[in-house]
Amino acid sequence: MKKEVFFRPSVTIDSIVFTVRDVNVDNYRKLPEKKFQVLLVKRAGEPYKDKWSLPGTFVGEKESFEEAVNRCLEEKANIKDIYLEQLYSWGNPLRDPRERVISTSYMGLVDSNNIQIKAGKNVEEIEWFNIKLKTIQEKRTDRKDGYYKTEQIEIILENKEIVLKSKVEVVKELVNGNLIIYTQILQSDLAFDHAKMLVYAIERLKNKVEYTTIAFHLMPEKFTLTKLQQVYEILLDKPLLKANFRRKIADMVIETEEYEENAGHRPSKLYQFNTHFQPHVF
Repeated sequence: MKKEVFFRPSVTIDSIVFTVRDVNVDNYRKLPEKKFQVLLVKRAGEPYKDKWSLPGTFVGEKESFEEAVNRCLEEKANIKDIYLEQLYSWGNPLRDPRERVISTSYMGLVDSNNIQIKAGKNVEEIEWFNIKLKTIQEKRTDRKDGYYKTEQIEIILENKEIVLKSKVEVVKELVNGNLIIYTQILQSDLAFDHAKMLVYAIERLKNKVEYTTIAFHLMPEKFTLTKLQQVYEILLDKPLLKANFRRKIADMVIETEEYEENAGHRPSKLYQFNTHFQPHVF
């Protein structure tokens, strides 16, 4: 019997690492503002030389995806031991101009105050970019068995004088309770299909904030409740009432005997995550 020969595509991983950082504003009288940011690297080689992209790498022949993503972040960004979650696989035959490459994306969350990013292997530069998302067009058609919805999203990534713009169309089709989501890039300043990966990761993160404790991976070991609320507001993209917020996160945190240092005002109590907490809908 003739042995069947199968096509063997290359396999990569790409990492979408988020943080929330204090960023100085132009007005010297204002305190730094917290910004939702993503880590990007400037590519040193082809394809897309000198383009900004998500950190990624080819998976070794005897390497697991988890080993590959951890190696990538350590080699290219000097990052290790952070929260990582596998998100989705991207397999468009034309997504990489070199050859057929299938990529699996990972979402990472980190308190950036505890790390020092550094450009490493095959990287010219590495920077945190502020994230702004804006829906510029939306249309929904209801059907008997569900709905069909299209949404055009503009992504603006900023770091000082660098501004990267992308536009992605997200199509959601609900049929008999089954939700199908697919996206296409209309325009992008990012390499490969990384604009699609970024939009997908942001939506996944925002959804998980509602029913998990995932936001705590963006916090230091000890924090004030005010700063925790600011992070939730950034991720949910809406203001939260202080009393309601503190009531809902009361079981998630443990009060310490320590106070915030160098606050410039009446010091606030520090809290830490309650590792015994059982998540509920936020």
